[in-house]
Amino acid sequence: MSRRVVITGVGALTALGHSAPETWRRLLAGESGVDRISHFDASDYACQIAAEVRGFDPETVVEGHEARKYDPFTLFGMAAAQEALRDAGLAEGGFDPDRGGCIMGVGIGGLTDIEATKELVMERGPRRVSPHFIPKIMMNAVAGRISMRYGLRGPNFVTASACASANHAMGLAMRSIRHGDADLMVTGGAEATITPLGIAGFCALRALSTRNDDPAGASRPFDKGRDGFVMGEGAGALVFEEFEHARRRGAQIYAEVTGFGMTADAHHITAPAPEGMGAAAAMRMALEDARVDPSEVDYINAHGTSTPVNDPLETQAIKTVFREHAARIGISSTKSMLGHLLGAAGAVELVATALAVRDGRMHPTINQDEADPECDLSYIPGAAREGYVRHALSNSLGFGGHNAVIVLSHV
Repeated sequence: MSRRVVITGVGALTALGHSAPETWRRLLAGESGVDRISHFDASDYACQIAAEVRGFDPETVVEGHEARKYDPFTLFGMAAAQEALRDAGLAEGGFDPDRGGCIMGVGIGGLTDIEATKELVMERGPRRVSPHFIPKIMMNAVAGRISMRYGLRGPNFVTASACASANHAMGLAMRSIRHGDADLMVTGGAEATITPLGIAGFCALRALSTRNDDPAGASRPFDKGRDGFVMGEGAGALVFEEFEHARRRGAQIYAEVTGFGMTADAHHITAPAPEGMGAAAAMRMALEDARVDPSEVDYINAHGTSTPVNDPLETQAIKTVFREHAARIGISSTKSMLGHLLGAAGAVELVATALAVRDGRMHPTINQDEADPECDLSYIPGAAREGYVRHALSNSLGFGGHNAVIVLSHV
C-alpha cells in the first residue's frame, strides 16, 4: 500500500519577494513583478521586459568568496530550499539523512556562466577558464549542492523537461516517498535565464511579449490582447514528507500531495497538441492517481503562459476533462504576475497552490481585461477569490510536448 505524502515546508525567491510569504502576499494583492530588464542593456531587443529577482544577496546562502563557485540558478535554488527546510523545522537536521533526498527541476541551467565564460575565452584565451566552470553550469549542481548542504543522502538528481521540469521533479519526489525510497524530499525548481542570449533566443522564437511600454500589463494570460509570455527567474522549493513521519514530529501541514500525471504530446517541439489532448490526458491521469472525481476540484493553477496558442488549448483541455464542472472551477495564472520561470515555474506555482489549499484563497489572474471567446472559463480576473479548496491541480506544459500535473488536497 502506498504511503501518504504531505507538504510541510515552502520557500520561494521571485520577482515579488525573497520569501514564500512575501511572494504570496503580493500575489493575492494582484501585483506584477514585471519591469524593464536591468540585468543587461536590452535596448536593441524586441523584448525589453522581464520579471527579475532584484536585491538578492548570495551571502544569505553562502559565504561571500564562495559565491564565485555558483551560477545564479543554483544560488536561487539553494535560497528557496533553505527557506523551505527552515519552514518545515528541518534546517538543522532532525531526520535520518539516508531517508532524505532532493529532486529539483531545471529547464536550461547555468546560462549566466556559459555566456560569461565564452566571452572570457574569446577575449583572453582558454587558459583563463575557471576550474569551477563545469561544476557551476551543470544542471544537477542545484540538487547536488542542496544535498551536500543538508546531508540528504537519498534520491538526488534533476529533471529537465523545459517548462514541465519542476512538476516532473515534484511528481518523482512524491513517488520516492510513496514507494518507500525516502521519508522526506526537498523538491522544486530553479532557473536564471534573463541573460542576453536567453532573451535573444526566445525573441527569435517570437515567444515573448513586446509590450515594452507597459511592463506590468505585458503578461496577460487568457486575455484577447495577449502577445507572448514574459521571462521570469527565481526558484521555488517544498518539503515533501511522509504523513506519519510528519505527524510524529508535530509538523505543520499545508496540503497533501495526492496525485501526479505525466504524458507527452508527441506532436511538435514548441506547439501543444491539437485540442490540448496531451494536457487533458495528464490531468485525467493525475486525478485517477489521486482518486479524486473531477467534480471535487475547486481550483486549478493553470500553465497560463499568455501566448496565443497555449491559453485556448489549455482551456479546451480543462473543458475536456471537467465538462460542465469546468465553469465552476477557479482558475488562475501565477505567470500573470511572476512571468514564466521555465524550469522553476511549476515549483513556484505549486507553492501558490499549496497556500491556496491551506488558506482558502485563490490568487487572481491579472491583466485579463478583454475576454477571448476561446478562453471562456473563470480565470479569477482582477481580485483574489475566497473559498474552501478541497482539491487543486497545478498544470505544467513544456516545450517538447511534456505535460505534468500535480494534485493537492486539503488535509
